[in-house]
Amino acid sequence: MDIKKVGVVGCGLMGSGIVQVCAQSGYQVAALEANHELLNKGLRSIDEFMAKGVEKGKISQKDKEATLGRIKGTTDIKDFSDCDLVIEAVTENMDLKKKVFADLDRICPQHAILTSNTSALSIVEMAAATKRPGKVLGLHFMNPVPIMPLLEIVQAISTDNESLETCKRFGKSLGKTIVVAKDTPGFIVTRISVAFNLNAIRMLEAGIATREDIDTSVKLGLNHPMGPLTLADMLGIDTLYNIACDMYEKLKDPQYAPPVLLQKMIAAGWYGRKSGKGFYEYK
Repeated sequence: MDIKKVGVVGCGLMGSGIVQVCAQSGYQVAALEANHELLNKGLRSIDEFMAKGVEKGKISQKDKEATLGRIKGTTDIKDFSDCDLVIEAVTENMDLKKKVFADLDRICPQHAILTSNTSALSIVEMAAATKRPGKVLGLHFMNPVPIMPLLEIVQAISTDNESLETCKRFGKSLGKTIVVAKDTPGFIVTRISVAFNLNAIRMLEAGIATREDIDTSVKLGLNHPMGPLTLADMLGIDTLYNIACDMYEKLKDPQYAPPVLLQKMIAAGWYGRKSGKGFYEYK
């Protein structure tokens, strides 16, 4: 199947990045948000991100304008009625995702493949909310989407091989390196990274080292682009907590039990970059 039009549900941090890379790769893209305020914020972030690329000489102004011209923002899911592939990028909440998939199943054409950008939640549960479980799978992009080269494709037990192969070709057309994971809690990347991040938070909680020294040690000692506490702030403290809870519930592995410090930060409204304060403060 040829993919010509892509729909992206959610135009936040991850969704806007997905919209951008799809449009830059030549696809017509419909970007859906709950209201015009959120939609405009997401589209503005794409414009600003690409403007920086123009300033640095990474892309031309002409390429930027062509990319933005392929993007149509909407608050009406009916605009997905002619999409060949849809990528859901809403909050990591299973009930919300299942509702989105049920709505997409009613609106999208029968041939359309429905995918989720979830970093940890069960794909087969989302597939069960549709009448096309064979055409449902995970497309887990890394953050920031336009820069990170990896795309983790998640195959549920219900996913058919044709849909899997189509998504592999689609991912490669975006310039991504593809890995395929089974539909288990956390897949590959999150299963490793969440345990790593939570252990860093436990070290801070126990007073073993300062936040700066923990992050510096990981950056310079392990050659990571950023420290685990900075990464947690970027991901969102609440998002990390919810993912950890879901993985602990399913795996019963104590390394995924959220530290008490995370709960206290959420109670204080410290969600990371998006709230202005997490392990660090942001203006």
